[in-house]
Amino acid sequence: MLVNKAFIYILIGAALWGTIGFYVKNLYAYGFTPMEVVTLRVWTSAVILVLYLLFTAPKRLKLHQLTDIKYFIGTGIFSIVFFNYCMFTAIETSTIPVATALLYTGPAFVTIFSYLLFKEPLTRIKIIALCITLFGTSLVVGLIPFDKEAFKFGSVVFGIGSAVGYALYSIFSKYALRKYTTLPITTFTFLTAAIALIPFFPYKEKVMLLINQEVLFYAFGLGLLPTAVAYIIYTHGLNRTEASKASILTTVEPVVATMIGIFIFQETFSFIQMLGMACIICAVIVVQVYSSNQNNVTRSPKLRA
Repeated sequence: MLVNKAFIYILIGAALWGTIGFYVKNLYAYGFTPMEVVTLRVWTSAVILVLYLLFTAPKRLKLHQLTDIKYFIGTGIFSIVFFNYCMFTAIETSTIPVATALLYTGPAFVTIFSYLLFKEPLTRIKIIALCITLFGTSLVVGLIPFDKEAFKFGSVVFGIGSAVGYALYSIFSKYALRKYTTLPITTFTFLTAAIALIPFFPYKEKVMLLINQEVLFYAFGLGLLPTAVAYIIYTHGLNRTEASKASILTTVEPVVATMIGIFIFQETFSFIQMLGMACIICAVIVVQVYSSNQNNVTRSPKLRA
C-alpha cells in the first residue's frame, strides 16, 4: 500500500502535538495558569518562527495585502488562543488522555465546516471514520459506559471548546493557503496570537520564574516541537489533501498524549479507554486505506476506461 506523503506530514505533526501534555504539566508544577501557559507557548513559537524567517527568507515576513490579516486573526486568535486555553484548562481539571480525546471530536466539526464552506464531499467512508472516532472518544472520556469519576462536565465543556477551536485552524488555513505558503502562515498565525496575548501575562509576578532554567526548557520545548515544528509540518500536509481527511488523521495525537499521561505522569487509563483509543486508530487506518485505493483508481487508465 502506497502511503500518501501528505498523510505522513499530518501524522508526524499530530504525533508532535501529542507531546504537549508533557510540557504543560511540568509548567503547571511551577504555578503557571492555563492562560499563562498558552502565552508562553505562543510567544516562544512566534519568536522562533520570526527569527528563522528573518535569517532565511525575510521577504516572506510581509503580508501581500493588509486585509489578509483576517486569515491570521482566524488562525491565531479564534483558533490557537481559544483552543489552547480550552485544552490546557481541560488538562488542569482532568487528565491528559481525557482532555486530548475530547479535543479530537474536532474532526467532526472540520468535516461539517469543510462540507459547508469548501464543498468537500461528505463520503460514506468519512462518516464511518467520524462515527468510529466519536465512539472511541466517548469510551475514553467515560460517557460509554457512563462513569461519574471519569466524566467531569466542566472538563467536557472545555474539551469540546478546544475541538471547535482546533477545527477553525484547518478552515482558516485553507483560505490562507490560497495566497501564502506553509511557513508564513504558521509565522503570522503565532505572531498575531502573541500580540493578542500581551495583556494576559503577569510579567511582574512571573518574571523570576522565567529565569529558571527548567522553566525555560519546558517553555522553549513547548514552543518548538509541538508548536512551531508541528504546525509547519501539519500545514504543509494540509496543503496537499482535504481538510476533513487531515483532521481525521490527526487523531493519532491522543495515542501519543495517552502514552505520556500513563507512563510519565502515572495517570490511570482503563481497558475501556484503551478500547476507545483503538477505535480512534482504526479511524485513521480507514481513511488512509480508502484514500490509497481512491488514488489507485484515479491513476489507473484501465479502471478509468
